Amino acid sequence: MDAETSIQGLLQKAYDYLKASDAPSALTVLEEALRIDFEDPEVVYALKCVNWWMERSKRLNDIRDSYDRGEFVLSQWKAFYGFLDRIGSAYDRCLYAIRRYAFSTALVCFQSMLGDNSEHNDPELLLRVGRCYKGVGNYELALKYLEEAARLKRDDAEALSELADIYALVDEPRAAKALFREAFFVGPQKVDLRSMESELILLLRNRVMDLGYKSPELEEWIPVYGVLFGVFNVKRELRAIELGKLKQSIFSLENELRERSAESAVLIPRLINRYFWLIDHYLNVGEDTSRVDETLLKIKVLDPVIYERYIN
Repeated sequence: MDAETSIQGLLQKAYDYLKASDAPSALTVLEEALRIDFEDPEVVYALKCVNWWMERSKRLNDIRDSYDRGEFVLSQWKAFYGFLDRIGSAYDRCLYAIRRYAFSTALVCFQSMLGDNSEHNDPELLLRVGRCYKGVGNYELALKYLEEAARLKRDDAEALSELADIYALVDEPRAAKALFREAFFVGPQKVDLRSMESELILLLRNRVMDLGYKSPELEEWIPVYGVLFGVFNVKRELRAIELGKLKQSIFSLENELRERSAESAVLIPRLINRYFWLIDHYLNVGEDTSRVDETLLKIKVLDPVIYERYIN
């Protein structure tokens, strides 16, 4: 067996250990691979990742409360993004194994709080359990918990976006599109794009990023371009109370934009998205075209390019 074959076998063995939540054994195997070829880029990359998580595991042992332990792991997963940005490159099978390790570790913490109570009604706990099941690839259970979390947190962008993502992953695009549209309307800054896994939203994110947008503006422009690119094309009727809230939020944003022009990079796309929702409502109920034209004019004043794309 040549060195390359041996290293590939050791890498796979290390990744299998990670998927089984055994980081120490994975580290031992990777160190063995490093002795065979200390310049192999994937081995070096995997060692950096595993060592990063091993350091965090030491701190995890000091946390007694199960919920806090799970929260710590999830918070470190977000911090891990920054670490990955710094070390560059990327090896998908390594990241997949690391994700399985992180979310299975967090899942054990949260599951201990669920116990045998299948009717648990803590939406935050249900959301985290569902997120963890998605992270380990169990989409069926992820859907179960995320549906319940979203039912209890109807106006929560995080819950809605996670549910939308899992619907996309189980090939339910209409539900996914409708829920992503809702999530980005309710609170675009609460949508954690880096936790999304479905192509539906990742491709849209990448297209908007290619236009030069970065966070926090990125999250605000995604629903706008989601409409322009024909992604957010599954819509619903607004209830009377929702229409009232929509008009009030538009009024507030218009005033906010006048008073806080320095924040226009975020406020303009947020306002345009609300105008889109209002136009959809007008068209759906057969409102007088003058109302539609009035709203279109407001979009044109804010961003002539978006206006042209929208009407053509």
